[in-house]
Amino acid sequence: MIIPVRCFTCGATIGDKWDEFKKKIEEGGKPGKVLDDLGVKRWCCRRMLISHIDLIEDFLPFT
Repeated sequence: MIIPVRCFTCGATIGDKWDEFKKKIEEGGKPGKVLDDLGVKRWCCRRMLISHIDLIEDFLPFT
């Protein structure tokens, strides 16, 4: 759905990094390198961004 504002495990702010992460991945960047460039170092925060599936566009017609 919508990317969480904070990491579920450590509470670090990750919501502000989603747009840039998504843009760089669509341009062909490797996820590990993109996360390093964004300053996301903890594995728990990295998994929050890597494993997120953006479904908001799929649910909008049903509201």
